[in-house]
Amino acid sequence: MTSHVVVEADGGSRGNPGPAGYGAVVKDAATDEVLAERKESLGVVTNNVAEYNGLIAGLAAAAELGASTVDVRMDSKLVVEQMSGRWKIKHPDMQPLAERAKELAAGFSRVEYEWIPRAQNSHADRLANEAMDAATGKPAAGKPAPKLPTRRPDRATVAWTGAKGTPTRLLLLRHGQTEMSALRRYSGRGDVPLTELGRSQAAAAAKRLAATEGLVVDGESVAIISSPLTRTKQTAQAVADALGGRVETHPGLIETDFGDWEGLTFAEAAERDPELHGAWLGDSAVPPPGGESFDVVHRRVRKARDELIAEHGGKTLVLVSHVTPIKTLLRMGLDAGPQLLFRLHLDLASLSIVEFYPDGNASVRLVNDTSHLT
Repeated sequence: MTSHVVVEADGGSRGNPGPAGYGAVVKDAATDEVLAERKESLGVVTNNVAEYNGLIAGLAAAAELGASTVDVRMDSKLVVEQMSGRWKIKHPDMQPLAERAKELAAGFSRVEYEWIPRAQNSHADRLANEAMDAATGKPAAGKPAPKLPTRRPDRATVAWTGAKGTPTRLLLLRHGQTEMSALRRYSGRGDVPLTELGRSQAAAAAKRLAATEGLVVDGESVAIISSPLTRTKQTAQAVADALGGRVETHPGLIETDFGDWEGLTFAEAAERDPELHGAWLGDSAVPPPGGESFDVVHRRVRKARDELIAEHGGKTLVLVSHVTPIKTLLRMGLDAGPQLLFRLHLDLASLSIVEFYPDGNASVRLVNDTSHLT
């Protein structure tokens, strides 16, 4: 009997949700000897559900071996933080899985959770990939290639900025042209579709992202998350078609509610409400009549960012949104004030990139790139 063991666990889904599987390995903490392996296909579930199943299988295997203390190591920031009690477990699919893991953990004298980079979790990763191969009917000829990180900062960058840990990388894509944007009218919650040019712009952006290294790993696309409005969902769908993924929506990525100014040009809004419009341009706490202020938008987008990092920490995401939410995320990355909203220009179908590190640092790597449209 080995009293102190290490459990390394992983899970994945090719499609998120899609054909999924998990892998877990139990090792002697002193010698690194492999004591048990577990892997299983799960049908169609999400990455997070698969990762939790991997943890459960690893803890169960450790219990069968008679272990008393367990060090759990996983590359899922979400699972590690939730099981450590630092993050709340809000998703209904994960709550019963987390409870089962806690029940198993209660049978040991001590369980500690540690996040590790994916490269250090290769054994469990390989088992999870073998399970996913079985789920998709792919022949398991030889060892499947391990999942590669979508992108990691080089050591020089980390040393230069002082940032520590693996960042969550956000690829921020503005939607393509609509009739409202072509006429330069305030377009907030009005649900307008892309024009023909807008669809062409979305296709060009999708082609550019499809050629970007690391956005498809082992046939699985990174998460593509859109504002719930039609113009962003159409743009996001073009990206999903190019990457072989699926579109999720998040209400926090929706555009500013311009209230009574919806559909007006800048000049028309200024003529209609000259004092209020002037105050709005100088104070982010001032809302348009019947709308929301930029301060409210900032809080909403920050909450959305935190939720996405909690679920996808350390990964790359494609976020398809609007001018104000994208500017707000860049503002967070730059740690800048609200005046940035009025001094930063974002073109239609433009691409920007910001990375948020677990230690609170951030790095803006690209702003308003439209090279794919030329």
